[in-house]
Amino acid sequence: MNIDIPTITLKTGDEMPQLGLGTWKLTGDTCVEAVDLALQMGYDHLDTADVYGNHREVASGMSGHDRESIWITSKVNRGDLHYDDVLRIADKNLQELETDYVDLYLIHWPDPEAPMEETFSALKRLHEEGMARNIGVSNFMVEHLTEALEVSEVPIVNDQIKFHPAHQPWDVVEMCRENDISVTAYSPLGHGDLLENETMKRVADELDRTVAQVAIRWLLQQDMIVIPKASSEGHLRDNLQVFDFEITAEQDEAIRGLA
Repeated sequence: MNIDIPTITLKTGDEMPQLGLGTWKLTGDTCVEAVDLALQMGYDHLDTADVYGNHREVASGMSGHDRESIWITSKVNRGDLHYDDVLRIADKNLQELETDYVDLYLIHWPDPEAPMEETFSALKRLHEEGMARNIGVSNFMVEHLTEALEVSEVPIVNDQIKFHPAHQPWDVVEMCRENDISVTAYSPLGHGDLLENETMKRVADELDRTVAQVAIRWLLQQDMIVIPKASSEGHLRDNLQVFDFEITAEQDEAIRGLA
């Protein structure tokens, strides 16, 4: 397959692929094979995290592929957000991923026990030393973003949040847009519930697409980055087939009404 995946320009000027492979709950040989297959198909964006425990499998799946052409996002989990812990976990993550840098390193969840200033100071050091080319956050709502923007000395380029047709926290998205922060939507298909939703099935029938493809396409048209998890060749392939159709204004309005 020769899919040209569009990119989102971050405030640092880096280009982040708009569609990626989410690897949450992908482990063992399943993870290795999914990553390798995805990269063969034309995916160029992998999303992982320290807490997923699959960095070594992701690295194995990337073996033989050009590292420079792959965007890797990883995350440091809450519980490890004090200065020295962030540096220690980041170093461990890079060793596991067999790379000198990640393209984007996120705070996985806010942690009230760790001062944000301390965490962002560590992220600044990772950025300055080239270990994290970009930094960002995940699961940060408006109040968390407000504080983060006050204390971070390095541009926050991304907020990864749960966003899908049945869960639409537009207040977070609007704040991100106001501050030139890109949004990555995780769990774009909900937890499978959307597949039986009557509105989604109607739109899918109108477009002659699957419900999953409609959900992903809808998020892409909101200028979000989308990271559906998949392991089978069929699902990996289907999730790539989202760049050659458009959701109409009427269909968009119906999907927005699901929230």
